[in-house]
Amino acid sequence: MTGSRFSLEVRPRVPAKLTRLPELANNLIYSWDRDLRGLFRYLDNDLYDACGGNPTVFLRRVAQSRLDTASDDPAFLEAYGRVVAAYDAYHAKRMPAALRADLDTDDLIAYFCLEFGLHESVPLYSGGLGILAGDHCKAASDLAIPFVAVGLLYRQGYFEQRLGEQGEQIALYNTTHFEDLPLELVRDHDGHELRVSAPIADQEIRLRIWSGRVGHSRLVLLDSDIDENDDTIRSVTYRLYGGDVTTRIRQEIVLGIGGVRALRALGHAPTVWHMNEGHAAFQIIERCRELCSGGMPFDVALEAVAASSVFTTHTPVPAGHDLFDASLVVEHLGRYCKEAGFDVDNVLTLGSDSQNRHINMTALALRGSRHHNGVSRQHGAVAASMERYVWPEIPPEENPITHVTNGVHLPTFLALEWVNLFDIRLRNWRSNLANEAYWSVIDSVPDHRFLSLRQELKDFVLADLKRRIVEQHRRNGVAEATVERAVALFADPHRDVLLLGFARRFATYKRATLIFADPARLARLLGDDERPVMLIMAGKAHPNDAPGQQLIREIHALSMSKAFLGRVHIVENYDLALARSLVAGVDVWLNTPEHPLEASGTSGMKAAMNGGINLSVLDGWWSEGFDGSNGWAIRPHDKRWDADYRQREEAYDLLETLERKVVPAYFERGPRGDWVKIAKASMKTNIPRFNAERMVRNYVERMYGPAARQGRALGADGARGAAELARWKRRVIDAWPGVSIRRRDVAIAALEQGAGLEISVTVTLNGLQPSDLRVECLVAEHDDDPPERWVAFPFDLTLGRINESDGTLDCSQSLVPPFSGRQTYRIRTYPHHPLLSHPFETGRMRWV
Repeated sequence: MTGSRFSLEVRPRVPAKLTRLPELANNLIYSWDRDLRGLFRYLDNDLYDACGGNPTVFLRRVAQSRLDTASDDPAFLEAYGRVVAAYDAYHAKRMPAALRADLDTDDLIAYFCLEFGLHESVPLYSGGLGILAGDHCKAASDLAIPFVAVGLLYRQGYFEQRLGEQGEQIALYNTTHFEDLPLELVRDHDGHELRVSAPIADQEIRLRIWSGRVGHSRLVLLDSDIDENDDTIRSVTYRLYGGDVTTRIRQEIVLGIGGVRALRALGHAPTVWHMNEGHAAFQIIERCRELCSGGMPFDVALEAVAASSVFTTHTPVPAGHDLFDASLVVEHLGRYCKEAGFDVDNVLTLGSDSQNRHINMTALALRGSRHHNGVSRQHGAVAASMERYVWPEIPPEENPITHVTNGVHLPTFLALEWVNLFDIRLRNWRSNLANEAYWSVIDSVPDHRFLSLRQELKDFVLADLKRRIVEQHRRNGVAEATVERAVALFADPHRDVLLLGFARRFATYKRATLIFADPARLARLLGDDERPVMLIMAGKAHPNDAPGQQLIREIHALSMSKAFLGRVHIVENYDLALARSLVAGVDVWLNTPEHPLEASGTSGMKAAMNGGINLSVLDGWWSEGFDGSNGWAIRPHDKRWDADYRQREEAYDLLETLERKVVPAYFERGPRGDWVKIAKASMKTNIPRFNAERMVRNYVERMYGPAARQGRALGADGARGAAELARWKRRVIDAWPGVSIRRRDVAIAALEQGAGLEISVTVTLNGLQPSDLRVECLVAEHDDDPPERWVAFPFDLTLGRINESDGTLDCSQSLVPPFSGRQTYRIRTYPHHPLLSHPFETGRMRWV
C-alpha cells in the first residue's frame, strides 16, 4: 500500500459526572495514591498498562464507551466519589502545628535538583538522587509544607536498558512528548508562553516554564527546546546527564540561574533555598546578582544569600562532585558577572577546593550556604572530612557539615497488601509514621499471617521476574530448552525458594560481584535442591562507565553458566516499577559497597519496610539502622589493611553469613524459627526511622527553620545584618594571621577531687577586640572522645585585661574538672559574632 500515513488521536469527552478525572490524572499524587490509580484501572486495566501507568495519556485514549458506561455505573461512581473526597481532604490539610514552630505561614522552600524520580511515567530521573528528590517532594506534600521543586524538563530522560546476548548494555533513548506528561506550559495573563533567560557565554538561552503538581507541592521545570534558541542551545535540556562537560555546565547554569529567574517570574519569594547536590550551586550567584544590581557589595550579598541557603551533598565518591575548568567558567559566566557588577574571580574563589585548579560545585555550594548536611550519620562525618578545606583550621568533627539521614516515601513503596493489612489491624498507623514506640504493633500480626502475606508478595515478584526474564532471553535468541532451565524454579509453585535481591546502579565501588568471590562455594549454596536459593540482580551502568558495564557482562556470563543457570538472574531495565516489585517481594536485600563510599542508600530501607531483611556492609544508612536483631551485617575491615585483603575478607564474611545464618534461619523457620522474628524486627525498627516523613521533619527542624530565621535576621532592613557580618568577617580575616594564644601559667599534672584548676592565657589580638573572640577550655574523659562528649568552659573575656604595651589580652579561668581519674583538656580561641549561623563558619581557630 502506498501513500502517506497520518496519525490521529480521537480523544474522548469526559462525562459531566466525572469532571474531576482530568484533575486527578494531572496531579502526581497518582504516583502513590493506589485508590486514585485504581479508578483508571477500573475503566480499562489493559489500556492503563499499555499507557505505562500514565493517567494523562490514558485519559486521552480510553474509549468513549468506557467513560459513558462508568458515568452510569453505581460501583464506579461510588469509588470515584471516595477518591475525590479523599483527594479534597488531602489538599485541605495544613502543616502540623509542631512544624509551624519552625516555619511561618509565609515561608516557602525552593528545592533545586537536576533529577526527580516521581513515577516511571515521568522520566526525569536516573537513580538514587532522583528517587530521593521525588520522595522529598512527596513527603513535603504529605506534611503540607510550602514547597516548590525546580528542575529541568528533558526530551530524553535516562536511558532504557537492554542487555544483549553477551550481557552488553544497550542504551535506548526514548523521546518524551511533553503533552503526555502531567504538566502544563506556564502562560502569562495574555496567554503567551512565559519565558525567562539564562546567560550562556555571550548569548542568552531562552527557557519555557512547565508546571506540575505533586499533591500540595509544586514542580517547576525548565525547557530550552524552543525556536528562539539555536540548535546547540536548544539541546541543553535535551538529555539527562547527556553530552560533554560544556553541556553539563550549561545545564547547571539553566538550573541554578534560570531556576531562580523562573521562580521570580512565577511570583514566588522563597525564604529557604535548598540545593540538592552541587548541580544547583549557580543559584547562589544569581541571587547575589539580584542584590548587587541594587548597589550591594558582593560580600554583603553573599552573606544575605548564604544565610537562607541549604546544601545537601550525596556522595563521598570524587566522581560525584562536578568540577569545571576555570576557563570554562570564565567563558560562560564572565560577561554575566561583569554586567552584574562583580568579577568572575568571585565565583572562582568561592568554588576553589584544595586542588585549586578548577571550580568545584560542591565547594561553591558550601561557601554559598550556611546550612549543610550529608545523608546519613556516617556520611555526614565523611563529608565533613572530605570538605574540610572550606574550614581549614576547624577539626572535621566540629565543622558545619551535619547530617540528615535519608528516608523513603512509605505510601509509594509499601506494598498494597501491607497497606490493606495495616488498615485492618493497626489503628492510626498513618499518623504514627515517625513514632518508633508505636511500631511494636507489628508484633500483633500473627506469624502465620505475616508469612502468608510475605509469600504472596514473593509470588507476585516471581511471576513478574519470570515474564521479564523469558522475554529478555527469547529476544536474545537463547535456546528454548535453556530458557526453560533458567526459569524452572519460577515454574514450580511447590518449591520454597529463598530470594536474594541486589539492585542498584552498577558502579565499581558498589561491588556487585563481591558475592562471586568464591564461585564454587556460592554455587553449592545456591544449588542445594533441598534449600534452593535464587539471586536476582538488576541495575544500570552509566553509558560512559566502562568498568560498570563490564561488571554487568561478568554477571550475565555467570548467570548463563552451568553452575548458576536458573539460580542467578540479571534483569534488565531497572526502573521505579521494577524497584517497587523487587523491594516488596525479595526475602533478603544485599548491599556490598566499599566502605565508606555508600553515602546512604535507600533500596534496603524499602525492602525492610516490606518485611525484607537486609544483609549489608555497615555503611551508609545500615550503619545506623542495624541493631543486631533486625538483619545481618558485614563489618568493614580496617582501611589500614591492603585493599585486596579487605575485599577477600569481606567476601568471606558475606558467604559465611549467608551459609551459616541466613539460609538456616529461612529454611528452619517454624515454631522455633527466628525468621519471622527478624523480619518483624526489620519492619518495626526501620519503618519509623527511615521513612521520608521523618526525613522532611528533620529538614524542617534542623535546616529549613534555622535557614528561614537566619535569612530574615540578615536580610532585614536592607540587609543591615548581612552588611554588619560581612564587615566583621573582613576585619577578622585580615587580622587573623597575627592572632595567637599561649598559656601563661604552668600546667599541673594532678589535683584533688573537687579542687579548681586555674588556667591563664594570653591572646594576641592583632587589632581585634575581645568581643570578636571566644576562648574556651575543652575537657574530655578520653583523648578520642567525640565533640558531643567534650565539656566546654568558656572564659569570661570581659574580665580580661588588655596590655597597653602590645595590645594582648590576658584572661583566666577557674574550673572544676568534670571527670574522675585521668582526663584531657585543651584550650582554644576562635572568632565569634552573634549573627554567625554556625560558630565555626569562618574556618578560623587557634589552639594553645
